[in-house]
Formats: sequence, structure tokens, C-alpha cells
Amino acid sequence: MKKIIFIVAILCVSFVNAQAYSGKGDNKLQLGANFQDGATGVNLTYDHGFGENISLGISTVYLLNVKNLDLIGADFGDRVDLKLRFNANLGNVINVDENLDIYPGLSLGLHNFGGHLGARYFFSTGFGVFTEFGVPFAEYDDANTAANQLNNQFTVNIGAVFNL
Repeated sequence: MKKIIFIVAILCVSFVNAQAYSGKGDNKLQLGANFQDGATGVNLTYDHGFGENISLGISTVYLLNVKNLDLIGADFGDRVDLKLRFNANLGNVINVDENLDIYPGLSLGLHNFGGHLGARYFFSTGFGVFTEFGVPFAEYDDANTAANQLNNQFTVNIGAVFNL
């Protein structure tokens, strides 16, 4: 399964390389799948542009398929995460394509403080695809339990993005 996820992630990165970011007032809604070690789930993200290259937003993930759920003992609070996000939208800085947006960012969530790196590509003015990689920098709970580690690991998100 790890090999399949790795191959899908590589294909998504090579396929997904852009998004138009118009700056202040720009709104993006991303709906996608979340892949990580021991679980898969759904991801919903909303970003609002506040400057030419800055956006703030909110992101949530719910883990649907937790492997060995009986052994891990993950309840609802372990399966869900809610994060505030800050992005630096670099599409017009890099200027590879007018539809390209590569965005590094920081997130402050219920389980950790972390960072992410994403890319979006719009096929039209309102619809596109995205991929995003996330990693925790600091965990709030030092408990080394399997349930605590569900939201404190490297993640890959892929899916559709809508320009509102």
C-alpha cells in the first residue's frame, strides 16, 4: 500500500503543477483525499487571499480508514483535525505559468504546529486539481501512542480545487 501511495503522489506532483492566484480577495476551496501511514481520509481546505502573495485559511481532515482501529483505539478526537493556515503564494513570483501556484505555509492545529508545501493547477477559472504535503514541527501531546501519531506524521493530500 505504501508503494501505491508513493507512486500516486509522484504522479500527482508531476501532473499537478499550477493554480491561478489573483491575490487579495481570492478564495480557494479544496476537497481531497488524505493519505498517511496507518490511515486514509478526507480533507477540506478554504483559503482567502489577503495580499498579493498571502492567504489565510482553515483546513480539516477526518480519517476514515484507520488500520488496526481496535488496536489503536482512535476515537473521534484522534481521527479529526482542524487547522488554521498561512500560505505564501509564489505562483506570480516564480512565474512559470499563469496557472501555477506553489504555496509553502504554516499551520496551527488541534494536534500540532506544522508546515505544508502544495501546488495547484486550474484547468479553467473555477476548477482545478491540487496536491499538498504536510509535516508536523511540534506535537502538543508527547504520548507516544498509535492514536496520538495519527495526526502527527507526514501526510499527502490530493484532490480538486475550486475558485470561489
